[in-house]
Formats: sequence, C-alpha cells, structure tokens
Amino acid sequence: MVRSSAKTVKEYLADLPADRRKTIAAVRNVILRSLPKGYAEALNWGVISYEIPLQRYPKTYNGRPLMYAALAAQKNYAAIYLMGVYGDSSSARRLKDGFAKAGLKLDMGKSCVRFQQPEDLPLDTIGQIIASVTPEAYIAFYEAARPPRKAKPKR
Repeated sequence: MVRSSAKTVKEYLADLPADRRKTIAAVRNVILRSLPKGYAEALNWGVISYEIPLQRYPKTYNGRPLMYAALAAQKNYAAIYLMGVYGDSSSARRLKDGFAKAGLKLDMGKSCVRFQQPEDLPLDTIGQIIASVTPEAYIAFYEAARPPRKAKPKR
C-alpha cells in the first residue's frame, strides 16, 4: 500500500491529482451510500478506511479499529479492499459474478480489487457487497475466524 501522510480523509483527497481524486471520490460515494450504520469512515493505515470504531469493538488483535473495507490511490492503480470478501466464499463468488455479468476483468489479490477508473468496477455489486454485512455480523465473522484465546493460568 502507498501510505499517505494526510491526517484526515479531506486532506487525503486534496493531496491526490485531480483525475485520481475523481476516481476515488466516485467509488467513495458508492461506499458511503451503501455502508451500514455502525461503521465509520476514517483515515487509518494511510488509506480511507471503513471500520468499526474501538469504542464499539476494542477486542482486536492489534488494538486498532476493525477494518471492514478501505479505499486507496496507489502508485499505479486505485484499490478497494474488501475484507469480508477475503474470508467469505459467497461474497467472493458474488464479486466474481458481478464482474463477469458486467463484462469486466477482475484484478484481485486476497482482499484488494485493483482498478484504474470507476468504470472498471461493477459499482452496483460493490455497493451490494458493502451493504450486505452489518457491523454485528462482521464482528461475529471476525471472532469466529480468530483462534480462541487461552485462559491465563491462575496462580
């Protein structure tokens, strides 16, 4: 990930060249329209992050907010990070099917979908995937994926 030194989403967007800002803004608008209540937009990890705030769920493995999705302008492309797709085969299938139905090529890593322009994405599918998981469901998914914590021995 290319990390930004910006401190806010507004600064992050302002630092982008106009064409990249337009691309990121278009996808950001889809995310914001689709994002279930309980997630917050923030600038974390040098990218625009959609996360469950620590005040709501502090039990993360790294002490940082639980990231659900992220959006970033990288050096050679833009990327949307869909954490829920990485661990859920039905969401992954929905994403792949959305690309196929739209006649678009999916360029994806584990959770990272790379694109140049918003037109490279099936934005309706992206919005549906973002909208499909409430914070409560994402927390349950996260907890089910984490290994059980060992109890501390009593002395």
